[in-house]
Amino acid sequence: MKKLSLFVLGVVFCFSASAQTRWAVDPMHSFVNFSVKHMGISFVDGSFRKFDGSLTAAKPDFSDAKVSFTVDVNSINTSVEPRDKHLKSDDFFAADKYPAMTFESTSFKKRSGNNYELNGKLTIKDVTKDVRFDVVFGGTAKDQRGGEKAGFSATTTINRLDYNIKYDPTGMGVSKDVTIRLNLEFAPAK
Repeated sequence: MKKLSLFVLGVVFCFSASAQTRWAVDPMHSFVNFSVKHMGISFVDGSFRKFDGSLTAAKPDFSDAKVSFTVDVNSINTSVEPRDKHLKSDDFFAADKYPAMTFESTSFKKRSGNNYELNGKLTIKDVTKDVRFDVVFGGTAKDQRGGEKAGFSATTTINRLDYNIKYDPTGMGVSKDVTIRLNLEFAPAK
């Protein structure tokens, strides 16, 4: 009986030690933003208002996290309706044909302190490329109802031409480089 109890205790310990927690993005406290240089003299900023994401991790510092994210291209917003319509067209995102951008992580490594490196596959239109995000882990906290939250900010720069966004290929009017900034809050998934 003693051996059986020790065995059960060992199995429970191993299971709990390797149990992973799935976290879901809180869209009310998260933002997906981008910035692109216009005519070499200023920037146009925008955001996507509809997105969904999750991360799964067993370690409390998230250093083993797996991240999955989807953005609804039709939710693009630059505060200028004609520009938003143009960005949804075939000149840019071809949103009718490719309504979502996706990201799947391949690694999430702690560099130092709260700084991480997130690598993965970003798909825009019909192209998938490797990208690296610089991530800052803001920590965890309890909300007003006692629920746990985890905060992250992530930044990367991509070349839009790599994703078949060929409008103005010289980059004179719309820069080739687009900076993507995500401010994300997650809660344990239910």
